[in-house]
This record gives sequence, C-alpha cells and structure tokens, in this order.
Amino acid sequence: MSTPTLNRATPADHASSGGSANQVELELTGMTCASCANRIERKLNKVAGVSASVNYATERARVSYPGEVTPEQLIAVVESAGYGATIPPPPEPDPAPGNVGVDRDHADIPADAHLQDMRTRLIVSAALSIPVIAMAMIPPMQFTNWQWLSLTLAAPVVVWGALPFHRAAWVNLRHGATTMDTLISLGTGSAFLWSLYALFFGHAGMPGMRHEFEWTINRSAGGGNIYLEAAAGVTTLILAGRYLEARSKRSAGAALRALLQLGAKDVVVLRDNGSEERMAITRLAVGDRFIVRPGETVATDGVVESGSSAVDTSMLTGEPVPVDVAPGDAVTGATVNVSGRLIVRASRVGADTQLARIARLVTDAQTGKARVQRLADRLSGIFVPVVMLLALATLAFWLLQGEGTEAAFTAAVAVLIIACPCALGLATPMALLVGTGLGARSGILIKGPEVLETTRRVDTIVLDKTGTVTTGAMTVREVIPADGQDAAELLHLTGSLEHASEHPIAQAISRAAAETSPLSPVESFENTRGLGVSGVVTPATSGSDDGLTPQPARAVIVGRPGFLDDWSAPLPDGLRTAVARAEQSGATAVAVAWDGLARGVIVVGDTLKPTSAAAVRELRDLGLTPVLLTGDNLAAAQVVANEVGIEQVIAGVLPEGKVDVVRRLQEQGRVVAMVGDGVNDAAALAQADLGLAMGTGTDAAIEAADLTLVRGDLRVAADAIRLSRKTLATIKGNLFWAFAYNIAALPLAAAGLLNPMLAGAAMAFSSVFVVLNSLRLNSLNLTSRRSANDTDKADQ
Repeated sequence: MSTPTLNRATPADHASSGGSANQVELELTGMTCASCANRIERKLNKVAGVSASVNYATERARVSYPGEVTPEQLIAVVESAGYGATIPPPPEPDPAPGNVGVDRDHADIPADAHLQDMRTRLIVSAALSIPVIAMAMIPPMQFTNWQWLSLTLAAPVVVWGALPFHRAAWVNLRHGATTMDTLISLGTGSAFLWSLYALFFGHAGMPGMRHEFEWTINRSAGGGNIYLEAAAGVTTLILAGRYLEARSKRSAGAALRALLQLGAKDVVVLRDNGSEERMAITRLAVGDRFIVRPGETVATDGVVESGSSAVDTSMLTGEPVPVDVAPGDAVTGATVNVSGRLIVRASRVGADTQLARIARLVTDAQTGKARVQRLADRLSGIFVPVVMLLALATLAFWLLQGEGTEAAFTAAVAVLIIACPCALGLATPMALLVGTGLGARSGILIKGPEVLETTRRVDTIVLDKTGTVTTGAMTVREVIPADGQDAAELLHLTGSLEHASEHPIAQAISRAAAETSPLSPVESFENTRGLGVSGVVTPATSGSDDGLTPQPARAVIVGRPGFLDDWSAPLPDGLRTAVARAEQSGATAVAVAWDGLARGVIVVGDTLKPTSAAAVRELRDLGLTPVLLTGDNLAAAQVVANEVGIEQVIAGVLPEGKVDVVRRLQEQGRVVAMVGDGVNDAAALAQADLGLAMGTGTDAAIEAADLTLVRGDLRVAADAIRLSRKTLATIKGNLFWAFAYNIAALPLAAAGLLNPMLAGAAMAFSSVFVVLNSLRLNSLNLTSRRSANDTDKADQ
C-alpha cells in the first residue's frame, strides 16, 4: 500500500500505546451522510488487526491498530474509499486547565468555514431560484425569451449550488452505493441537461415559447419542454435542509470547549521565599504550591498543605453540599473554594487532571456513539437503482417500439426528472423545522434529525438525582426544637448567626430565617473550619402587654453534633435520634445550642421537585424504564427513588462510573436515554443513545446532550420524547407520500404522458402536502404547554 506524503505532525506525537495496539485519532473530510461514515468504518475494519469507530457528527475516527500498520496506511485506506483523512496537528498552548488537545483559537475555523460555505450556497441559490420558479409556474410572467433568463439564473444553482451533492454522488457511485445525494444529483442533472437539449436543439429556445397549464395527458416528443425550475428549486430546498443539519453538527465539539472553560485561566504560585507570582495555568508544574482564595476555582488537582475550607465539588459528584478540607486532603481542579484560604501543592497538571479525564470521556463517548443513517438515505438506496433501471427500460422499450430517438429519450429523461426529490427534500427539514419550533416554545431544544430517529427505540431512561429529580439547592427541611424550646426562636437565632457565614448550608438556614422575621445583629462571630460557628446574637425587643420587652443576648453555637460536645453542650437522646434519621435520608443535620444547652436541630438538604413524581409516571406511560443514578449515598438516593416511584437505584458513582453504567445497560441490549445537568453527567450524556440536559445545568452538560430541556421541570423530558417521536412519525409520513407521488407518476413519465406544467403542478402539490402535514405537529398538546397555559390563566 502506498504511503502518501502529507504535511502533518509525526505519528509518534499522536499515537499512544494501548496494550498490544496503538491508537490514533483521524480527522475526516468529504462525508455527506451517515452512510459515508459507515463506509469508512467498514474499510478501516477490513485491515487486519484494526478496530475503528467513525463518528459522522464529529467527523473523526478513533482507530486501534497493530504495530505492523502505520497511521499513513490508515490514511491511505480512507483516501482509497474516496474521502480525506489527516492526523490532527498538536494543539497550540491553551490558557485553560488540563490542556487536553484542543486549540481554542483555531478548532472552530474549519467548521465555521464549512458552515459559511453552505450558507453562501443557500442564499445565492435561493435568490436565483425564486424568479426561475415564478416564471415557470406563472404563465403571465413568461415574457419573450424568458426561458433564456431562466437558464442564466438556474445554471449557477445546478452547477455550483449543487456541487456538494454532485461530488458526493460521484464518490458513492465509485463505491457502488446510492444515497439521497445520488438521487438529487441524478434528478437535477437530468432536468438541467434535458433543458439544455430542448433549448439548443429542440424548439424550447424559440422566442414566444410558453409553458401553459394543460390538464390533458398526451404524449409529446419533449423538444419544447424545459425543467429548469425543478432543477433549481430542488437544489435550493435540499441546501436549506443540509444547512440546518450543518448548524446542528456545528455543536458536536462544543461539549469539550464548555468543559475547558470551567477551569481557572491563571494561578497564584507561592514561591519558597514567600513571594506570590500570578502566571498562566499552563506554566504550573507538579510540585508547585499555589494559593486558592475564597470564591476562587482550584487551579489543578493537588493536596492541601495549609488552611481549611469547604470546597464545592458538585462538578464531580453533582451534590450541592460542599466538602470540608484540611491539610492532607486532596482537592480537584475546577472545583470551587467556598470559604477559607488554602495553600495547595499541585499533584497533577495538564492532561492528567480529573477535568481533562472527564473531557476525554466526553470525547470518547461522542466518537464511539453511532449516528443513525438518515431515513431518506436508506430509502434512496433502494429507490435510486429502481429509477435508473426503469429509465433504461423505458428508453429500450420505446426504441424497440420504433419510436424516434427524441421521443424515447424524452420518456426516459421524464422518468429521471419526475423522480427528482422535491417533496423528499422538504420531508425532513420541514417536519424538523415545525417540530423544533414547537419544542422551543415548549422549552425543548432539538439538535438534529439523528436525535429524532433515536427516540423511537429508547426503552430505558437514566435520571441523575441532584438538579434533575431534586432541586439541587440546599433548603431547610425541618426545624426540630428540644423539649420546651420554641421552633421559631431556634430558626431565628440560628439564621442570624449563620448569616455571617458564606457556607451554602449556612446561607440556606439564613434565607429560611429571614423569610419569617428580620435577622438580628451578631457580635464576636467565629468560624471553626469544618466544625461550626459561634457568636453572640442580640435579638430585637419584642412587643407584649406591658410594652417593649428587651430580649437577652444569646451565646449561640451552631455546627456538627461533635462541635457542641466540645462546648460541653451535648445533644439529648431525642435530638441525636433526629440527627440519625436526617442522615439516613441523605440530609444534613445542624445542631444548635445557646447558653450552654443544646436547643435543637435544623435539617437541611436537597428537596424533591414538585413535578418529579408526575414526570416519572409519564415516562413509564411512554414505555420507558426509569433508573436513578447519582453520586450521592445509597440511603439518600433510595429515599428520593421511593418518593417518585423509581425501583432501580445506582448510587455513589463518579463521572467514570456513570459512563460505565450507561455502557453496561447498552451492552444488555437496552437503548438508553440519560437526563442530567452537571459536568459530572456530561460524559454519560454523550455516551447515552439519547442525551437530555436540563437547561438550568452547566454548559458542558448542555453541549454534550442531544436535547436540551430549557426549564428545570422533569416533565419536559417526557414532552421531549413525545415530541421527538411525533416529529419522526411526521417525517416518515412525509417521506411515504413523497415517494408515493413519485411512484404514482413514474408510469405516466415512462409512457411519455407528462407535460412540464402538469409535472410541475404535481410536484408543487406534493410539496404543499408535505408542508401542511408538517404543520399538523403544532396541534400536539404537550404537558409543558398545558402547564404554561394554566400558569398564565392563574396570573390573569
């Protein structure tokens, strides 16, 4: 096999050993549909010892290959299939943490150039096609020599605008395959070439030629028929559909970019002489000590050397409760320091960090995620050969019947022209346009048509707990006073003291207290990191029958039960039971004492969304089996599952574990949908057959998903699947009627009984039918729309 000479980095820079095989990632060019990706994948997998996975959406191939095979040989295999392949060049230095091989400044350029090219072709083609169609379909507009103006306008559309289709059709033809591109190129090319023949060699080019409506069916030689409006119109319609698809594909790499945006851009390094130096994160090395102040993002993975604080690790666990850290504890890059000042020694930097590993998980999941072949392509694979055989048979039949060559060619070309996919071009993009529009109004964003084809097969839905089934925000669940204590006073004094703390649990208690009464001033506030807080709260005077009664100042202690023990104010047995019960339910119990005695317990935790139970019932009604998946402990997860009616619970898993769970379900033969909202869900969302991200979640989760649920209501997930299935059913209906029209008209075309106006009118009717059928989607009554209407009525 020949080794092509390419300008690229050496393979050693990109191929990594993975056991007995090497791995390399190839950037692919020239693919126009999912069948192209399948063809490349089959070609690569035919090489001995090679295992390849090609993703049409990301236009990349991940290949494992033995030592005797070189990356150059793999590239040659791809090129022999008619496509292009290169090894990605090394990335430029990236200011984001965990440089995992993405050049943020240049990664977008090829995708943007392709999208811009599609947009330019669409705009120019539409501008030129509209007058061509108008002149052909409206006889009063047919002035003298109008046909030559039509040719002038249509030629750039058919030749330049449809060039991507012609190029793809040629590649497919070389490999004995036919797709929608073949049908487009064949139909538009036949219509254009016959129009040229009729204009230059027939009598269609004569001044005064008209296309009148003729509702009679009769045979004609065809020398006066031109089909320029069909060629230009179909090209423009298909370009519109492909442009919409290209825009959806544009976001394929956005999940990785969103992940990299999470980390710190620079870091303050503490030198041995005690001086501080701020530098770019890429200059940080293993062993460097860096400072993390309250509210800052931890720059990279490391170990705390001094200081104590609470760190928000929801990026990894998805749980809202911060983790207390002290010297010797490990911290993870991209997590957020909530309270105290920390000095951390870096243990992992660059591609070794946890954030970089999550980014690789997302990329691997997207690369290995099979994209279904477009339904229209599958149908075209059967339809195109049939049309071509019918055209040849028609030509042969009329020649054998002794008809003239022109009449025989007229009938054969009419077969190709009538097969021109006008309604087929509208079938998918029109239904998708209406479906996505309805979804957007209902809080559902659909990325592309492949998503719709996946939803019909989904039988299992995995639900992240925090932020999806629950609110993901800390709130006060219960106030439990000791015997003889007042609950209102307990909440007021605790909330007043906690108002001085920035800890999320403290803020939740403070908010709850402020909703009932104004908070009181605090003096002598002290924060014992990881244990609790103390201070003197001076309540405001209160009203009584004797006038204003001064309230005594209270020396209040709030924190862990052990913190109260240190202050010689242990909890009585009743309150200890309440603490144990709260912890079993996954909540956090905060103990409170003042004036030397334990006074009560305040239970804080994540709360169930009010619509989650109804959403789970709706998902079951759609034939889906729900599974609760969380990084939280099993006890907390089981409580939530019992409340919403989920039987299968998988708890205590980190991002890698979530991907493994989804993959394990897929290996069992299930088609899995995943609903999540956090960075820790991004890789699992990408791995799932259908990823649904809560729009209230992180950008990384949203970009990795196939559907975005704008509102935080889990019922929208059921709406999304219902809408997707209905949209897919509409697309199927459109394709059926489009093909039915073609099949019904083909015998008339083969018999030479179609005149151009009648054929054009029939094409227009089929297109109008497709549009009207797609608009029927707007009648779908989604739960989210009904809720919005109910809310509007209540507001009025």
